[in-house]
Amino acid sequence: MKRQRIRKTIIFISFLLFPIIMWYFSPYLILQAASEHIMNGSFCVFVAMFVFSMFAGRVWCGYLCPAGGLQECCSRMNESPVKQGWRDKIKYVIWSIWMVAIVVTFILGKNDVTVDFFYMTDHGISVTEIYNYIIYYGVLLILFLPALIHGKRGACHYICWMAPFMVIGSSIGRLLHIPQLHIQANKDKCVSCKKCNKACPMGLDVAAMVAAGTNGNCTECIQCGACVDECPKDVLKYKMIWRKE
Repeated sequence: MKRQRIRKTIIFISFLLFPIIMWYFSPYLILQAASEHIMNGSFCVFVAMFVFSMFAGRVWCGYLCPAGGLQECCSRMNESPVKQGWRDKIKYVIWSIWMVAIVVTFILGKNDVTVDFFYMTDHGISVTEIYNYIIYYGVLLILFLPALIHGKRGACHYICWMAPFMVIGSSIGRLLHIPQLHIQANKDKCVSCKKCNKACPMGLDVAAMVAAGTNGNCTECIQCGACVDECPKDVLKYKMIWRKE
């Protein structure tokens, strides 16, 4: 439980810092920068997420994402697990359209290619002008409503533009046989208490995945370890897995 207190503290602090760091996750600003052939802060952050996920999956989502911190606060108001299935694919449609837009914008852009990590920030700070707060609260509303209406981390499941980077990175890591962090399960020890389901901030049916032996392949798992810490029989544990298949 100590690990979860630390994790929740870190992710909440990340949310509190969101007015400072918001532009480094902006899907719009990367488009604006691409039109000027600039690799901006959000470009660098998304590339870092992609590379990191080859080794650690969606650990970013579980431990550092400010949007995750907001939604875990929302879970106090709606603790229901979200409906998944085809709805989880919406974010990939959004991401694909966005990627095409970035490529086209870059091709049609002007100037030499440069790197400016602090592009469109004021000394590295995102929200510095009054009108920026309109954007800030608009983004909060977009992230808040799916979690409030649909349940645990609804925005992560349905509309997150960052998750596909990590899912694809993790998949490439497996293809390259890179050792990856996963939550491994010993299903023979499971007593089906389903405490893991209740603990999961993503609202996943962890018990069913343990029984089927598929928890290590779940793309919606954010590697937060809540199920590991809640399990009374030590069925679940973190492990670096080297896949040879």
